[in-house]
Amino acid sequence: MTNEDHTATGPEGSLLLDDQLCFALYAAQRAVTSSYRPLLDELGLTYPQYLVLLVLWERGEIAVKELATALRLDYGTVSPLLKRLEAAGLVRRERAAHDERSVLVACTGRGEELRERAACVPGALLAATGLEAPEVARLREELWRLAAKAEAAAHP
Repeated sequence: MTNEDHTATGPEGSLLLDDQLCFALYAAQRAVTSSYRPLLDELGLTYPQYLVLLVLWERGEIAVKELATALRLDYGTVSPLLKRLEAAGLVRRERAAHDERSVLVACTGRGEELRERAACVPGALLAATGLEAPEVARLREELWRLAAKAEAAAHP
């Protein structure tokens, strides 16, 4: 079969790599995450750790289960992230007084101080990519719409 045979029905029926929506998303995600790397290296953070801190800066003390939901990750993925952030002195974890099964997580003073240094990250990423704020807003809106549709398809 030639490439023409694969695309005869249009891109939606194509098996060409560059025609795959999932691959375009994957490549974009890797490129954007890579663009964050030098900015986050200056803060001593990985991209997933940065995401954890964004949630904590926004919401304050939160149950680990709620944090995992906000990040769309499972508990087993969030727990090692929190252990590393705790070892770095950026977050603290403790059992909830009202429910021993629930673990609460919050930024330490050092984690809150990092917030000021991180304030330049979103703008620096925009500058690095050359994207304008309206374009970013449009892309973000479309991606959230796609995420909602894909989630609904995955869990009908």
